[in-house]
Amino acid sequence: MKKVIYLILVTVFFITVTSCNSNDDGVQKGIDIPGITIDGDADCCSAEEAIQIYNFLQTVKVVPELTAEIDSKYRVSVYTRTGSLHTGYNDLYFVATKLTTGNYIKEFTVSNFKPLMYMTKMKMQHSTPISGIVKSFNSNFTAVKQGWISLLMPTSDAGYWTLAYDANVLGQKGGVSPTEVKVDGLPVGQEWLKSFKIGGNTYYLSLVNPADWITGSNEIQAYISVKSLTGTDPYELATEQFVIDIDPRMPDMGHHTSPDNAALTLQTDGSYRGKINLTMTGLWRIHLTVKDVKGNIVAGGDNLKDGFSSLYWDVTL
Repeated sequence: MKKVIYLILVTVFFITVTSCNSNDDGVQKGIDIPGITIDGDADCCSAEEAIQIYNFLQTVKVVPELTAEIDSKYRVSVYTRTGSLHTGYNDLYFVATKLTTGNYIKEFTVSNFKPLMYMTKMKMQHSTPISGIVKSFNSNFTAVKQGWISLLMPTSDAGYWTLAYDANVLGQKGGVSPTEVKVDGLPVGQEWLKSFKIGGNTYYLSLVNPADWITGSNEIQAYISVKSLTGTDPYELATEQFVIDIDPRMPDMGHHTSPDNAALTLQTDGSYRGKINLTMTGLWRIHLTVKDVKGNIVAGGDNLKDGFSSLYWDVTL
């Protein structure tokens, strides 16, 4: 039920912000927002816009160590669903506020988002897949920026993560220098990030927010990223086009499958989307077969002794 409520809240937010009038003078009567003063500043949100952002931010939590203060005038805050980070896909939300009023600033940019894992025992470093561009929800509503990061491994005795980013708020530059953040491992039965190789390149399959899934038909979304040449630069989206066939099975229930699934195909936003039908709760192993544009299998679909692919995601409902 919590998953459904979260989806409803985010959906309502998307719908309402699109319908806002960003030219409002911001002094509507009867709108009181905790910690925010609406003074008609053209750089900041109107009361109507601000209450919508405020309500949305009640559904996520701030990551305190990634907060930046810029020129003693502005604050940039980073939010995730839980206020923490975990292995696999994480949505990131960026919000800039004016320190004197607490109001949200409409126009700001976030760039050079850089995660880095320091492998202390192996004395090496590597990065991880990211969205590449941190952008607004849509062109009519710019006060909340969204990006994502897909973390390869958790924090442990073997290594730790740092994150850094640059921000520009109304011409004033700042950001967060490399700052250590804790990355939690996912629970048993949840594996949302897998890799495969083609020639000398390593690719990463990041499954998007399967914790939102319910029994029945769900949209399945993923990203395919490619490891950078240096290994320490962030891993950007792959430029090649693929098709990802899926075969969901329940290993604890005799490997039975489910009908009415659709392969993931490339979308204009750079993600891959398809349909997955999960008929009951429990552990689902989603076997993957990755094909190129000519239909050739380039990863997975290797028919091991159990008859399934060695490339898979695990999701437990």
